[in-house]
Amino acid sequence: MAVTESAVVPVGRDPEESRERAPGVPEGARAAHEGILRRQSARESAARTYARALPIVPVRARGLTIEGADGRRYLDCLSGAGTLALGHNHPVVLEAIRKVLDSGAPLHVLDLATPVKDAFTTELFRTLPPEFAARARVQFCGPAGTDAVEAAFKLVRAATGRTGMLAFTGAYHGMTAGALEASGGTTEVRVARLPYPQDYRCPFGIGGERGAELAARWTESLLDDTKSGVPRPAGMILEPVQGEGGVIPAPDDWMRRMREITAARSIPLIADEVQTGVGRTGAFWAVEHSGITPDVMVLSKAIGGSLPLAVVVYRDDLDVWQPGAHAGTFRGNQLAMAAGTATLAYVRENGLAERAATLGSRMLTQLRGLAEEFPCIGDVRGRGLMIGVELVDPETAPDTTIDGPRPAAPELAAAVQRECLRRGLIVELGGRRASVVRLLPPLTISDEQATAVLDRLADAVATVAAAARVGLGRSAGHGWGSASGEHAG
Repeated sequence: MAVTESAVVPVGRDPEESRERAPGVPEGARAAHEGILRRQSARESAARTYARALPIVPVRARGLTIEGADGRRYLDCLSGAGTLALGHNHPVVLEAIRKVLDSGAPLHVLDLATPVKDAFTTELFRTLPPEFAARARVQFCGPAGTDAVEAAFKLVRAATGRTGMLAFTGAYHGMTAGALEASGGTTEVRVARLPYPQDYRCPFGIGGERGAELAARWTESLLDDTKSGVPRPAGMILEPVQGEGGVIPAPDDWMRRMREITAARSIPLIADEVQTGVGRTGAFWAVEHSGITPDVMVLSKAIGGSLPLAVVVYRDDLDVWQPGAHAGTFRGNQLAMAAGTATLAYVRENGLAERAATLGSRMLTQLRGLAEEFPCIGDVRGRGLMIGVELVDPETAPDTTIDGPRPAAPELAAAVQRECLRRGLIVELGGRRASVVRLLPPLTISDEQATAVLDRLADAVATVAAAARVGLGRSAGHGWGSASGEHAG
């Protein structure tokens, strides 16, 4: 789909001024747009997040492009927090939904077998790593990723008779109670927390292979030391790439070590592929980069083809549940299964995972070139089309050694997000201090669209960097504000 530039806010112009002068936008449309935003602010919970950083009212969308009620168009690199593998309203997804609607099939069936569900599970198993699929069972649960995480915890606790869980610093697994306990922001810990390896802000101040090795040794010591205070757990949950944690890919060797450590101690390994799955990282499932076979995978977001769907897939010998041990009223979403089947098949048949690997590598290279130009970019990282750009304070000394990372700059990241929106580009923030600008474009993004995304991001960074240099942080619309918060799976 061609990128439409004409309705995007011109660079350097105030958004309000641009709306007033935008050609072809009726006054009534602008008033409707503003009225909807006012009513949302007055009526909706203070817990809302995206609406605060992205004050737009989407009315139409296709592929990478969203059109707002005020006539402006945006390139959407949020993609429903990674849900829209094929972008908005892809024809194969719409056709799959229409086919179910026109067939007269029931839309709500609890956990009864249907042809739609059978087609979904068949396609899902076709995409799974062969060693995993050969012995897999699938549990349909509530429709969000956090529901799948809760189900996975219940599963491994029932199978092992143990209760504790292992998770990692910086993790994000959802917003329900158990999932929150395993996430990085928890304050009451019933889950043992392990170091997650990373190069830029290595917990041991080393990075690289040595830092990952120390993280693995710490895990082994915690499990084998009888005085560690951590009894043998029911399971370990990890993300192959931490998304909300700041787009941090796990080293493949470390992933293999975690598999070896857990297998040797009969600890089920749960891979959270809610955001990394369906081709996002350059492999259909992110565990395939390291070649490991987990015991459990939790899946959501893209598997529903833009509609709510979540499942737990696990090794058959873990299937010790009694009937009704885990359920969910909306676990049989027929429209989501149809949309999901179409999405999984399209990604598989059209090599979109491989495409994500190639284009993502190219985008990372270009962004690293941008980092050489602007000191406020501390690090660029990612895998496939899951990309993060960490903003830092270039005027402050490094946190640790002279060559270490500089302090995170969430106010600069928030300013870059706002400047991107002014230029018609939607991006998300993440990371420990919301200092990472995240790109999650659909896997269908074209080369031309990728260039437009990077151009707008580069211009936004340049504007923010210039404002910071001359001390305009609180003028000309650049008031550094707080970033958006975490979000549920």
